[in-house]
Amino acid sequence: MTTEDSTIDEQDDELFEHHSFTADKGQSPLRIDKYLMNRIENATRNKIQSAAKDGSIFVNDIPVKSNYKVKPKDHIRVLLEYPPYENLLTPENIPLDIVYEDEVLLVVNKPAGMVVHPGHGNYSGTLINALVYHFDNLPNNSSDRPGLVHRIDKDTSGLLVIAKTEQAMAHLAKQFFNKTSEREYVAIVWGNMTDDEGRIEGNIGRHPRNRLQNTVFENDEDEKGKPAVTHYKVIERLGYVTLVGCKLETGRTHQIRVHMKYIGHTIFNDERYGGERILKGTTFTKYKQFVDNCFKILPRQALHAKTLGFKHPVTGEQLSFDSPIPDDMQQCIEKWRNYATHVE
Repeated sequence: MTTEDSTIDEQDDELFEHHSFTADKGQSPLRIDKYLMNRIENATRNKIQSAAKDGSIFVNDIPVKSNYKVKPKDHIRVLLEYPPYENLLTPENIPLDIVYEDEVLLVVNKPAGMVVHPGHGNYSGTLINALVYHFDNLPNNSSDRPGLVHRIDKDTSGLLVIAKTEQAMAHLAKQFFNKTSEREYVAIVWGNMTDDEGRIEGNIGRHPRNRLQNTVFENDEDEKGKPAVTHYKVIERLGYVTLVGCKLETGRTHQIRVHMKYIGHTIFNDERYGGERILKGTTFTKYKQFVDNCFKILPRQALHAKTLGFKHPVTGEQLSFDSPIPDDMQQCIEKWRNYATHVE
């Protein structure tokens, strides 16, 4: 497709950017196929090597082979001859759990397992595929995603507000940006929390060694990551786990998951952050079986976006919504409740 010494400029018209990264200042030499495997979800080394062979991986606008060693501040792009699948939005007749709807917005209750918008490895079955089927002419947000004001992770259940007009999009996006919207989550976390309530503050950014995770940067690394604040309150103590309510002051990617891990209370069954292992409890085989049963009942992170509040973009009225804890999470809570009572 390209020669080793050609530049990207000649071909820009027919290539589409699928991924873009800039190597950190402290990046040590690392083969580009390994570098990209750590950063692209669902990518295999074979796929990356094949893309390099086709001349689709560029460093500082020059195509490179898979054995190229990434250096500090390198600008890496993966360019292919077709647009990213997430740009090809196919309407899909997927039912929506609509909690509220009027002329300018709607509030939906997203089930666990549904991805909010198409992205690498998830090109169909998303909330946006459903939205563009059910609603015409939804306004695009700053990332060209129809109707989307904010998002929650695939395996987190709960409430989302969707804008139906440009005015509603601008007004609601401003509320989320200015932190005037109200969001409360409930989570099951590992361990018996020391305090009944507290405030977690710590900049959140991409983990330097595992790009699929985010992490908290300590005080001496203030320039890294973005400021993030989470307030938590214990709802119920259940022995080796705790049911907590979390209010977001900011809205960073994986914020509650990262902050809870940071204070030593990883979310129950949060596979990406290590919560799918037994982090607290006994060594008894019966206990291990009990926890495994809980994991089977709740095969996802124990996190639910329970309440959502914001000002209506037209009337100015304060709207508040609440969604019940889903069955899988409720069953898990009850199992721990029974176990805690038994142990006592």
